[in-house]
Amino acid sequence: MKKVEAPTLEEAYEKAATQLACSITDLEYEVVQYPSKGILGFLKKKAIIVATCKSSAKQEEAEVKVKIKKEDIAPLISEEESVASEIITTVKQEVLKEESESLDTLPVNSEKDAVLDSFFESKSDESEEEVEKENIVYDELALMIEDQLKELLSHSCFEIDVVEVDVRDDTALIFIDGDDAALLIGKEGYRYNALSYMLFNWLHTKYELFIKLEIAEFLTSQQEMIRNYIKPVIENVEKHGRGKTRSLDGILVQIALEQLREAFPNKYVAVKTGREGNKFVVINEFNNKNHA
Repeated sequence: MKKVEAPTLEEAYEKAATQLACSITDLEYEVVQYPSKGILGFLKKKAIIVATCKSSAKQEEAEVKVKIKKEDIAPLISEEESVASEIITTVKQEVLKEESESLDTLPVNSEKDAVLDSFFESKSDESEEEVEKENIVYDELALMIEDQLKELLSHSCFEIDVVEVDVRDDTALIFIDGDDAALLIGKEGYRYNALSYMLFNWLHTKYELFIKLEIAEFLTSQQEMIRNYIKPVIENVEKHGRGKTRSLDGILVQIALEQLREAFPNKYVAVKTGREGNKFVVINEFNNKNHA
């Protein structure tokens, strides 16, 4: 993480990108101080940002985890974590064992042509087996998370009778429904945002999973609402080359970001924070080398 000072925000972004050896679109940053021209040259303020590179963030997190001593985190390891670790370890051992057995049984004097003919077929079979084993691990993990989530919600005051969890591609797909689903969402989705934040911190810290939370089709309705809202924004960007959304709250800003990045894969699309803490999405050609 780098703290960067510059006369303008644009120069601060470029300076941070240079120091971190990445493009501006890969920056994750927070504006500490906005630039100010001052009065008659006095009280002039530079732009100050704290930035890090997205590609290095995960690596730094992994390095920090390696440095933590086992005896320091041992009291925090729960029975569920041990079970998940055993499942993954068992699958890896089975895969290594099968690879070793296949090498042992290969004839030493087999013809090169026969080996080449069977190469792609054997690779395909191994790939299918690995995918199948990975799905088994994900299914076990999904059942474990589902049981824990049901236990958590059973202690709440909400009537929730449907809790389903599926894990695919490092993402936990969570579906919750019941008589009190609307209450669990809350006014303007405040409880939904809080629950989503809590679940992400739990599952990402414990299992390194991202989440997609759906409560009685609330997420689907929000996605459809944002899709209709950004239509004029998309038209404006196509006409003028740039644009931005209004201030968005909670999950809405993330949905808008995903949909606009899908609509403009070759443009700079990012979430910005205003002076009062409001968040919005901007779309422009900033630092886009492909821009003529």
